[in-house]
Amino acid sequence: MRQKIPFHYHILLFVAVFLFFTGWDMGSKADRMTDELSMSSLIFGFTHIFTIFLIYLLNYYFVCPYLLNRKRILLYALSVPASLLLFAGLRYLIEEVVVYSIIGMHNYAPESLQPGYYIRDNFYFGLPSILLSVIVYLSWQAHVYRMKNQLLEIENRHAQFALLKSQVSPHFLFNTLNSFYSEWVEKDEETAADLLVLSDLLRYIITESDKEQVPLEKELQFIDGYIRLQKKRFENQMYLTYSVEGDAGNQTILPAVVIHFIENVFKHGIINDNEKQALIHITISGGSLEIRTRNHIQQGENYSSTGIGFKNLSDRLGYAYGENFKLDKTTENDIFTTYLKIPLKQS
Repeated sequence: MRQKIPFHYHILLFVAVFLFFTGWDMGSKADRMTDELSMSSLIFGFTHIFTIFLIYLLNYYFVCPYLLNRKRILLYALSVPASLLLFAGLRYLIEEVVVYSIIGMHNYAPESLQPGYYIRDNFYFGLPSILLSVIVYLSWQAHVYRMKNQLLEIENRHAQFALLKSQVSPHFLFNTLNSFYSEWVEKDEETAADLLVLSDLLRYIITESDKEQVPLEKELQFIDGYIRLQKKRFENQMYLTYSVEGDAGNQTILPAVVIHFIENVFKHGIINDNEKQALIHITISGGSLEIRTRNHIQQGENYSSTGIGFKNLSDRLGYAYGENFKLDKTTENDIFTTYLKIPLKQS
């Protein structure tokens, strides 16, 4: 979903505006204008619309996103006179300097070129550039917001359907695991403990993965359990440095985002070579979470082409955090590194 209107839409809009007003103006004056005056009227009509277009673009692409979109209404209101003053200056430069040097005609009468009158007059003529850019910007943002909500609703319905499929009989699953645990706890405490960890992982996936936010502490507990079971898989031949710096506290996070980074290290990285140790480091600080991973790539593996994929992950983060996140990946000398920084919420 585009956050801003494609640029050629703006051009088409102003071509239509120019043709409409020029046609209306020329038609109303056709009977009392010479060819020379008609041509100058056409030129000055174009320069007027062109100057409006420049201020329109400035307001749409810079002022609105940085002030209006961030609800800095007072600052935006203060920016309007500055934009109109810039409009007056640009129009004077284009019409009364550049065009005059070419055709030898002023758009304004000499007595109307006094700074006070010229600025006041162009505050009036420049106002459409501000109003039009605000209307177009807010209309497009409302359209983007509606489309995002529709996409999120569709994704949630897919997720709910997938969850229902996975919950054919969760009670049967957990009751069976509990029975195994009860049977093994007296025979082999270590195996029973691992079985309990597996049960907790499955319960977390089934009960928490469909929520908008989950406690960060639970997410980290899931990762601890996941890595513990992976150690069993590699039979203590797992060479991975895993560390968490900071306190989870009462903060919450988008579910299963960090887990995907952990999972891809194990799925696509070399874990069982002491000379190619993998790294997972999580930092919790200042209301945000950062995760860095580094691993040697198994031959034929590619993070972007398997699993959830880098683009899908980026889209999901974009839906949840807008532009308030950072996601990077690099591949160099068969070493794959990732970095993610996302904001945390207080529960």
